[in-house]
Amino acid sequence: MLNVLDLFQGLASFGMVDPGQAASRAVMIFIGLGLIYLGYRQVLDPLIMLPMGVGVLAVNAGTLPMGGGEVGDLFVNPLVSQTNDVVNSLQIYFLQPLYTLAFTNGLIACLVFMGIGVITDIDYLIAQPTLSLLLAVAGEMGTILTLPIAVAFGFTYKQAAAIALVGGADGPMVLYGSLMMAKELFVPITVVAYVYLSVTYALYPYMGKLLIPKAARGTMMSYKDIPTITGHQKFMFSVIACGVLCLLFPVGAPLFASFFLGVIIKEADIGRYRKMLDEVVLSGSSMFLGFTLGTLLNSATVMDSRVLLIMILGFVALTLSGLGGIFGGWVAYLATRGKVNPVLGIASVSCVPTTAKVAQKLAHEADDQCFIIPFAMGPNVAGVITTAIITAIYVALVPNLGG
Repeated sequence: MLNVLDLFQGLASFGMVDPGQAASRAVMIFIGLGLIYLGYRQVLDPLIMLPMGVGVLAVNAGTLPMGGGEVGDLFVNPLVSQTNDVVNSLQIYFLQPLYTLAFTNGLIACLVFMGIGVITDIDYLIAQPTLSLLLAVAGEMGTILTLPIAVAFGFTYKQAAAIALVGGADGPMVLYGSLMMAKELFVPITVVAYVYLSVTYALYPYMGKLLIPKAARGTMMSYKDIPTITGHQKFMFSVIACGVLCLLFPVGAPLFASFFLGVIIKEADIGRYRKMLDEVVLSGSSMFLGFTLGTLLNSATVMDSRVLLIMILGFVALTLSGLGGIFGGWVAYLATRGKVNPVLGIASVSCVPTTAKVAQKLAHEADDQCFIIPFAMGPNVAGVITTAIITAIYVALVPNLGG
């Protein structure tokens, strides 16, 4: 007689695991639905959260018996490492080719960086490089201080460094760094990073309003202070910066090369390449990044006792970076006797262009005539560079500390 559970194997698989894992799987299904809803309502960034939510929902709902009393799915197996196992997995798991050829080597992060580069304006960074870079350094407080905090909580130096990169608020950088230093934790670290990047829309405005008075947030900045930067100057700056950074920090060369390639194409005004990187490469890589990360977030992953601690440390890292950026903004405001709007410090946390938009929103709410986003893009882009430098330093030096 046909057992109905033999037909609906997803339901049958609930009875093949212990109650704790079954409950965790059910919770993850609802979390997937929640991410889809929040992405659809644009409470969280839909470009990442919608495909991630679909992935979380599908992988936890689509669990099935795999033989030998084991359960699994047909999406991706991140644990295979031997050549024969990898080849076999490529024929079984439908996302395995993408994971093997684009995730494990950091290619997906570089593709996203190319797309980010082609939509990034670097005018104010070139016009005010010292101010932009100093603000960006202040905005790395979480990236630096979270490392020893994570070590104190029992993580190895490499794992702690990967977690600390969440403070840079740069998703592709966190993905790249965690793959290089803590591959065994890259899924929870990267997912936490991308979810928290959306949270910055809610967290940083409250921090800005709490720590910066309305009068200071409404500080007007004169466009006369921004000299005209020609396309030729931006092109040459990008070429030189790419070469110098790759020379000094070769471990981060793939990230530097990818970002500045996008900027160089933009400034060279190669229309076909610009359209391809923006509409195809950036959009496609962001979608597959979110979807693949979602399918990696199964019940077994979230039952790791370290996931909750990673979530807490990620929040600490982003909070410290926000505080550091605001502190840097206040220093710039006081040093220039009120000529620099202190909310530029929030933009120094390098979630391009999210934190620059947050800074503009805070300024506009204080004074509807205050338009600072061209100024905010300077520290915003500088933050990408400083986070990439710190990532390269961590990848190069932290393994020498042991663990």
